Amino acid sequence: MTVRTRIAPSPTGDPHVGTAYIALFNECFARQHGGEFILRIEDTDQVRSSAESEQQILDSLRWLGLQWDEGPDVGGPHGPYRQSERSEIYQAHSEQLISNGHAFRCFCSSERLDALRAEQMANKQTPGYDGHCLHLSTEEVERRVAAGEPHVVRMKVPSEGVCVVNDMLRGEIEIPWEQVDMQVLMKADGLPTYHLANVVDDHLMQITHVLRGEEWINSAPKHMLLYQYFGWDMPHLCHMPLLRNPDKSKLSKRKNPTSITFYQRMGYLPQALLNYLGRMGWSMPDEREKFSLAEMVEHFDIHRVSLGGPIFDIEKLAWLNGLWIRELSPEDFARAVQAWAVNGDYLKPMIPLVQSRVETFSDLLPLAGFFLMGRLELDPALFKHKKLSEDEVRQVLQLTLWKLEAQRQWSKDSITACIQFVAEGLGLKLRDVMPLLFPAITGQASSVSVLDAMAHLGPDLTRFRLRQALELLGGTSKKEAKAWEKLLAGFTQVEA
Repeated sequence: MTVRTRIAPSPTGDPHVGTAYIALFNECFARQHGGEFILRIEDTDQVRSSAESEQQILDSLRWLGLQWDEGPDVGGPHGPYRQSERSEIYQAHSEQLISNGHAFRCFCSSERLDALRAEQMANKQTPGYDGHCLHLSTEEVERRVAAGEPHVVRMKVPSEGVCVVNDMLRGEIEIPWEQVDMQVLMKADGLPTYHLANVVDDHLMQITHVLRGEEWINSAPKHMLLYQYFGWDMPHLCHMPLLRNPDKSKLSKRKNPTSITFYQRMGYLPQALLNYLGRMGWSMPDEREKFSLAEMVEHFDIHRVSLGGPIFDIEKLAWLNGLWIRELSPEDFARAVQAWAVNGDYLKPMIPLVQSRVETFSDLLPLAGFFLMGRLELDPALFKHKKLSEDEVRQVLQLTLWKLEAQRQWSKDSITACIQFVAEGLGLKLRDVMPLLFPAITGQASSVSVLDAMAHLGPDLTRFRLRQALELLGGTSKKEAKAWEKLLAGFTQVEA
């Protein structure tokens, strides 16, 4: 048997370090067994998925040094490798489940389901589907389908007993069937949910081992049941511990930069970041901290993974990155710096912003040095505002950050639209907001066009610097966050 593992990212946002972490362990496990590593794109969320996000994911994983044997960009014998291109496959398997009595069509409206959930929550019950459409007659189902009535396809689930999940790291995990919902397999738009597509793809792509985050443990019974319904052998499951913030909470962009491209733009070496991710819950037999991907593959043993939540600590990453940097030869160091920022692709767009403002090349550094910096040295005095109180200043920065975090199309126009949206929602003019963005983004009261600067710096550094400014000014309390999120949602309703 050839060992085959996979990573299946969803192209709905920035490329996440958690994706790279799981991809790394999947590749190491496959290579250590002389197997194959596959990448596929789970893009059934047509509203949030984008080609730009997919390309960012592929570019970021390759920048780190990961290599897959099959995927949407390299092809392979088990394609297509985008779920959006496999709809007919899922439809056929969904119909097979219905024909064999393992799934049923559900016509319940969203209003009914919302009311059901609210009632269950009020009664302190586990939210879940109540089987309302489970016993509809064949004739009624056919009539409603022929009439074009919207519906989904749900899987049947036992109501009694216990499901035993065998995990490579955790042994046997028992989950009562009464805690497992009748999962939607096919949505009303004809596209599959993760659960059906994941099982069908893993089987057809001959995946033998599934290494994924522990957040999927509760979904394992549904997947086991689908394998049983189809009569297929199930891959071995291994649920990896989640990456954690230093406060032990789940790694999130609100507490830690999570985008791979952030670390690329900050000047981290790819081999250092990959090395650090390899240390997340795993260690070399000799406990050394610095090792290459090839060394990790050579000594890899999945049973050396610790189940304690690994802490993603940027200070520790910076220390490790420093080790890698100091071991570079002068020639390699120069090449790495040039590849990072002192290259034509990065410098050329800056030239129109600074050329008309300098008289000598030595004027460049004070004017545009912030383009080559990560964390800025900020002066709180720069955020004093003639019109806004200190709390209102923090509110403007926080709402702008949230709006920019949701922005997928990154350009000067889209950035301007986000800032204008927040300003108008707060009853302000754009000129009231811009004086706060100059110090947050450039570290100066005035500089080159801050909107052009934000577009050039990119989403990762822009958002990071806004968070940095917020932290300097005292951050956002939980109470404020709740109130301000509600306020921003009200702006969205006005916009709609």
